[in-house]
Amino acid sequence: MSLSIQTNVNSLLAQDNLRINSEFQGRTISRLTSGFRINSSGDDAAGLAVANKFRSDTAELMQGVRNANDGISTLQIIDGGLNNVSKMLDRLKTLATQSASSTFTGDRATMNTEYQTMLTEIDRQAANVGLSTGSHGGRYNTNISVYVGGGGAAQSNSKIGIDLSGSANRIDSTGLGLSGTSIAGGAATVIGAKAINTGTFLAGATQTFTFNISKPGQAAFTTVVTVNGGTSGITGDQGVAQLNAALNAHGISASINTGNGVLQFSGDVAFTAAASNAATGIATASAEMANGSMYRLTAGRDDYVAAQAAATTYTVTVGSQSVTTIVAEDASLDTTLSQLNTAFRVLGVYAVRDSDGDNIEFQSSARFGLTANAANNEAIFAVTGSQDANVLAPSTTASATSAAESAIQAITTAVSLLGSVQGKVGTGQNKLQYAVYLAQSQISNFSAAESRIRDADVASEAANLTKAQVLQQASLAAMAQANSAPQAVLALLRGI
Repeated sequence: MSLSIQTNVNSLLAQDNLRINSEFQGRTISRLTSGFRINSSGDDAAGLAVANKFRSDTAELMQGVRNANDGISTLQIIDGGLNNVSKMLDRLKTLATQSASSTFTGDRATMNTEYQTMLTEIDRQAANVGLSTGSHGGRYNTNISVYVGGGGAAQSNSKIGIDLSGSANRIDSTGLGLSGTSIAGGAATVIGAKAINTGTFLAGATQTFTFNISKPGQAAFTTVVTVNGGTSGITGDQGVAQLNAALNAHGISASINTGNGVLQFSGDVAFTAAASNAATGIATASAEMANGSMYRLTAGRDDYVAAQAAATTYTVTVGSQSVTTIVAEDASLDTTLSQLNTAFRVLGVYAVRDSDGDNIEFQSSARFGLTANAANNEAIFAVTGSQDANVLAPSTTASATSAAESAIQAITTAVSLLGSVQGKVGTGQNKLQYAVYLAQSQISNFSAAESRIRDADVASEAANLTKAQVLQQASLAAMAQANSAPQAVLALLRGI
């Protein structure tokens, strides 16, 4: 190599190597301080693309684990509600079993009030856990989908489904088949002939039901119940619920006949009923009924006749016991009702207004006979002189315990239906838990795969840093020597 002053080739070479060694040292320091082998696309473009895919999958799975845990928590809340409903079904079964015994001498109306209250509470709790109806009450009465991830391009493999949709997964009284059941005494008697087990009724309208009731310890009375359809109408079950809210306290229960879907009433008190004229009502317009589970004696007149020339003697016989009372002439309908009930209720025979509300009929859970004797036309019976009334047998052969027996069957079915829903909820919890296990495993493996591509090998980079530092120092020393080499020209010039 020639000796040159203008171009110091050795210095240029030293500078170039110093630049390379400085970049090497900077890259090594960057890796050590960041912990990543790839800090820019230029470090490893292909590796960065693969690492980013792993990082994206990991982010998806981490959120998926949170989703799954949220789903498990939701199902646990639902499961707790189901367990509580199960306990309430046990209580319903206890009440129904007690009422189904003919040796029970307590007040079935009081038990039925608790029974109906429990049905209402089941409806409330079913709405709270989201397995009822409506935008809020039925929020989980659907096919629940939880996105966990990990399925790649196949989105369907990334979701966990728990199917709680449809009426079969509702746990309110309607879904469990308990709506309209009763444990009150007496068999059910239909009113009218309109089937209300499907469809909606009373949209923008109301229908009133007039009940004439006579029961122990209380004077005969009349109560009117109004069923309101609201603007969009109501289902038959909702109409029954409105009726029961008003009638259960009186020992009367409304329900829907499982055979023909017609509205029916039951109870172990004397009562008659009439429905108002509503074309879209839940009962046939102007339909009437009397408690068909009672022995009944209907009046001989269409209307009560107060004008009578003489007092009337009434005698009621039940078995070997008889009670007689005398109703004064010109007694009003209300006065006659009060006096007859005061006298005959000791034998379990009650006087009650007929379904038209303008005369009297007698009802009793036991077979009875009645003799009315007056000199002129009777106020109640269209006859003169003495008569023996023929008692109409109950319209059904069902006993006073038949409603409770039917309720027991319905509750047994409800327990099975609830168990099916509990099974689906439990299975859903297990599915989500297993999905969490897989997702966590995938998170670990994807993170490890990303680490192998993106993370820095600290031991190797530490060695590289030492190497870079030594090379940089050597480059600086060599460049100093290269820069001093042209000074040798001065020795030549001194000899001239």
